[in-house]
Amino acid sequence: MLTRSWSGPALVVLATTAAIQPAAAQDQSAQAPVTVDIDVVARKLDEARQQIQPSLGASAYNFSPQSLEAIPQGGNAPLNQVLLQAPGVAQDSFGQIHLRGEHANVQYRLNGVELPEGLSVFGQAIESRFANSMTLITGALPAQYGFQTAGIVDIQTKTGTTNPGGQVTMYGGSWNWLEPSFSYGGKSGALDWFVTGDFLHNDRGIENPTSSYGAIHDTTNQLHGLAYLSYIIDPDSRVSLILGGFDGQFQIPNNPGQATLGFPVLGTANFNSANLNETQREDTEFGILSLQKHIGTLDVQLSAYTRLSRLAFSPDWIGDLLFNGIAQQATRTDQAYGIQADASWVVSEDHTIRFGMLAQEEGVASKSFSDVLPVDASGTPTTDQPLGIANTSRKQGGLYGVYVQDEWRILPSVTINSGLRFDGVSEFTNETAISPRLNVVWKPTRTTTLHAGFARYFAPPPFELVGSGTLAKFAGTTAAPSVTTNDPVRAERSNYFDVGISQIVIPGLTVGVDAYYKQSRNLIDEGRFGAPIILTAFNYAKGLQEGVELTVSYDHGPWSAYGNVALSRAMGKDIVSAQYNFAPDELAYIANNWIHLDHDQLWTGSAGIAYTANSDSEHPTRLSVDAVVQSGLRASTATVPNGVALPTYGVVNISVVQKIAARTELRLDLLNIGDNTYEIRNGTGVGVGAPQYGIRRTILAGVTQRF
Repeated sequence: MLTRSWSGPALVVLATTAAIQPAAAQDQSAQAPVTVDIDVVARKLDEARQQIQPSLGASAYNFSPQSLEAIPQGGNAPLNQVLLQAPGVAQDSFGQIHLRGEHANVQYRLNGVELPEGLSVFGQAIESRFANSMTLITGALPAQYGFQTAGIVDIQTKTGTTNPGGQVTMYGGSWNWLEPSFSYGGKSGALDWFVTGDFLHNDRGIENPTSSYGAIHDTTNQLHGLAYLSYIIDPDSRVSLILGGFDGQFQIPNNPGQATLGFPVLGTANFNSANLNETQREDTEFGILSLQKHIGTLDVQLSAYTRLSRLAFSPDWIGDLLFNGIAQQATRTDQAYGIQADASWVVSEDHTIRFGMLAQEEGVASKSFSDVLPVDASGTPTTDQPLGIANTSRKQGGLYGVYVQDEWRILPSVTINSGLRFDGVSEFTNETAISPRLNVVWKPTRTTTLHAGFARYFAPPPFELVGSGTLAKFAGTTAAPSVTTNDPVRAERSNYFDVGISQIVIPGLTVGVDAYYKQSRNLIDEGRFGAPIILTAFNYAKGLQEGVELTVSYDHGPWSAYGNVALSRAMGKDIVSAQYNFAPDELAYIANNWIHLDHDQLWTGSAGIAYTANSDSEHPTRLSVDAVVQSGLRASTATVPNGVALPTYGVVNISVVQKIAARTELRLDLLNIGDNTYEIRNGTGVGVGAPQYGIRRTILAGVTQRF
């Protein structure tokens, strides 16, 4: 079931028994071994980890293990498609999502540890296959959440305890889809392990730029993997290691019938845009080492992490010059490493103090080689012989933050969670901020929960997406920008207000309403400018986001259902950084007028229902349907940037899962069963590079064998 709440999820752990010797017992001849139920210890440590970083006062949307399996495609579903089932989540191209009218700015956590942002544009390093359960946290966030604050995707990974045994799956169908995967989990005494991996091949790696059923030049090959290892040192201590990686190769799909700029290159003047050959490769590796400790009334988790990501774009050297005036081979590498510490101290029955810190060092290296043509004063090329321009840059930087907060139950039904953060960034910008947080939760009855919160946010620009090229090198060429101003991208500062109510109507049926309002200074947005598919960050001087969300969920017996509707508005005014990416008339209009952000969407809706037939038999059948309806992102008119909304569209997906033997399972997934042709982007809009259409009717089937 997918549910909204204002508290963290609980984990269900299977029970087995094993014996371990506590670390404190030094003299085994004088003291008999103490027998401990390993699963009881693991469950208590899991619950303690959740209480170190609760979402008290924020709006939390929970995906249980059962709901993750019931979503069409199950563990094969991309993470962004899973998150579209939550309220206020707008779909964008390249697998991006937008929460409550925000740009990306989404923070991903594995078992409570924040993962640094990476360079992936098309691929996703984190998969729903990794998750035992997942929570999307939005609203006025408690003080432990800093930096990326549009929303928190908190994933509790699968382990050998939650997912024992092994399984192999063969999955595929339309678009030459082939996706074999495996997982294996187990325990031996105090040691717990889980490993999973998959390979994905299809001809639908990126959204089609045309409305045709099949895209031209759109093959992808991707590898994903995750390994989890933990060891219970004693009944109060656990050490864990998470290793993961992603490697993806993508062809950039072509849009036939495009016109060239009208000048020849190396004697070639005509080029069929259907024959372009652009490719991009992305890969990411990450690791997290954590020590969790319980000491009396104190719970602590100390983690060290690292992430290395790389992105490389290869152009069509002649074609890109003819269509774009530049053919650029670009690579970018980003490596981050840091430490995170979080602690929870139960001072009394009514007071819990929480505190922590994060310090991160990051380095970005960028290298490009561009072919351009020299031009005269009128902008006409003086030769058809390309001129090569090399550009390299390196930059080191860091983030740091500390927080403290007090959860105080002032009345049996009223809890106040107040906190304070101090954050700093020393990268392309050097800034610090003090950010107060306050949440109040009131339970007037056993079935009613109200909350209200305020948060001041400080969001540094994404280090890996801040451009640092030398514009002067392209002066007098076909790649010269019409605007040469390039003010640095600054951190976003905002005030966020959130109120909501959740009501259990009858057992199993819960409804909720949540409203929010946000004012920003130096609002951060991202856009694609030019042929290399690398997003670039920029600021609006002012930003405004507001909206309301309605959620309903039901879970009783073999039935579960949910529905969400959200209304929102996201506006910006005056672009004040990275201005060279924009046309002069566009900058002039936005400087004097509020505009809709390109990812603004008036309303979003999602719904789903699942039913398990013969649930008590050896051959249950699970049927599920989900739907996403969206009013469309923004597009530009001839006079107003982001002046109109794209057409409303809806997609319905169906899934059937049949257990045919004790360890064998078949599944059938039908995506976009109505074969709707819908446009996510039309190629216009502030920072929008190309049109993209959503996936057409897709038939996928799989068989899973457990052992």
